[in-house]
Amino acid sequence: MTANSHSSASNNLSFSMDDFSQALEQEQYDYHFKQGDVVRGKVFEYSSDGVYVDIGGKSPGFVPQTEVDWRGSSNVKEVLPLEQEFDFVIIKEQDAEGQVKLSRRQLFIDQAWDNLKEIEEKGAIVQMLVTGVNRGGVFGEVQGLKGFIPKSHLTQKEDLETLIDQTVDTNILQLDQKENKLVLTQRNIARSSALSQLKENEVVAGKIAKIQPYGVFVDFGGVSGLLHIKQISEGKVNALESFFQIGEEVKVVIMEIDTFKNRISLSTKILETYPGEFLENKEAVMANAEERLANKKAQS
Repeated sequence: MTANSHSSASNNLSFSMDDFSQALEQEQYDYHFKQGDVVRGKVFEYSSDGVYVDIGGKSPGFVPQTEVDWRGSSNVKEVLPLEQEFDFVIIKEQDAEGQVKLSRRQLFIDQAWDNLKEIEEKGAIVQMLVTGVNRGGVFGEVQGLKGFIPKSHLTQKEDLETLIDQTVDTNILQLDQKENKLVLTQRNIARSSALSQLKENEVVAGKIAKIQPYGVFVDFGGVSGLLHIKQISEGKVNALESFFQIGEEVKVVIMEIDTFKNRISLSTKILETYPGEFLENKEAVMANAEERLANKKAQS
């Protein structure tokens, strides 16, 4: 064998080994295409039913038209322009020809669930676009996902149709990706807003919402406090229904706001200038409640 022939054989051997190595690397790369994996690829061709994407495998990935966009856009070329790179999630592993099915829509949906989980943990506000109404409440769209607000958790209880096409602030009440369930509430927001307006040792006006044997509940527009029977007057209180009516507006003093126990304690007896005055002349006590409390503070 001549030196030239030896060199030629070496070159051929080197070339074949490189080919083998590259092929092996390619097969290993293809092997790791698994359902649920996120891959990056370049759009290079459209078809009547989807988009072909180069993801570095031996066969291109395919995005069915239904998986192009979570918004249901029919303009595929606008959503996925040619020669542009995007992230996709694998929704079906390789077929006999080595092709995998990809989804851009599912990627957005997965990211939306992750975002909402973080929002739920923080107790932060999330917005829902109301798209419809049914007997139970309103439904709509939250970051591409379907959300629902039960009627009992809406701040607006009547004429729900007026909410359609409106964006409302909510908190997450229930989040279940496996069941594709997203339930929202406005109660916490209404309560937080109302609670932020209240201060201890101040007079505030509210409406009687409920009367119980042990006291009355006063609503402040989204949050309520308890005026315990022992805090109504220094005098003996009998038959609360004779002193209060549901829906009646009263002035009370906020004695304590306990956010941990979710409790607001109220008092009217602190406004009395003598024991039993509230029972004898409630209207007079209510009329100048602010002045009475100011005098009490000045004396203490």
